[in-house]
Amino acid sequence: MNTGVDSTVTKMRWPLLTWVLALLVPVASGALAAQGFRFSQPDDAERQQAEARANRIAEQLSTPCRADLRNKKIMVVIGEVQSNGYIAAQQENYGPHFEAINGRLRALGLRTYTPEEIRRQIAQAEIDAVFRNDPDAALAASRRLAANFVLRGLIATTATPSLAMAVNQVSVTMGFTLTGSDGRRISEARAETASYAGADVPRMALTLVEEKADEVVASLYADYCRNAPPPPRSGPAPKK
Repeated sequence: MNTGVDSTVTKMRWPLLTWVLALLVPVASGALAAQGFRFSQPDDAERQQAEARANRIAEQLSTPCRADLRNKKIMVVIGEVQSNGYIAAQQENYGPHFEAINGRLRALGLRTYTPEEIRRQIAQAEIDAVFRNDPDAALAASRRLAANFVLRGLIATTATPSLAMAVNQVSVTMGFTLTGSDGRRISEARAETASYAGADVPRMALTLVEEKADEVVASLYADYCRNAPPPPRSGPAPKK
């Protein structure tokens, strides 16, 4: 057995390996630096996206708004597309989703109705008709409430099992349409997102709605302030 020789070779290998690594590390670092690589890049990208999102929202919320629009009443109704295509619009089932939008509108100084006020004065059949794009039903509902605008929100949630993990992947699409009491479209806003959730799909869907609500409301608010029709003139009718 050549134990002495093996020991000598082993002792020679370590200094050689150290020397090779000392040469390679600067070369590799220089190549990565030349490519603009930094280990903090993912964090920087996320931070830049968050800053861009915050700036966009702030810009939309700073849209000048006429004073008379602050006193207008907005009827907010929420519906959800079911797997069979039917739109469920029982407002008592969407309290948290409603508040995610309604609370932000009120925080901006806009006047809205509570779900109780809507249910007390508008029949469920009329709310269902609003989601079928029935302009006559929308007009009748807004007149019954004396609402100046109708904000219709439609949420579609899809949960599919993940092949990689034993959880559901939840995809949420939010579409909101703001119209005048006459049915004229003023604004549309849409957002979608996806995430993984466990068995509690409705709770995760609400979390995702909360994450996107700021962007949706900011877009609606900017269009509302820019596109809402001016109040009718109150002076005497022009002479013929």
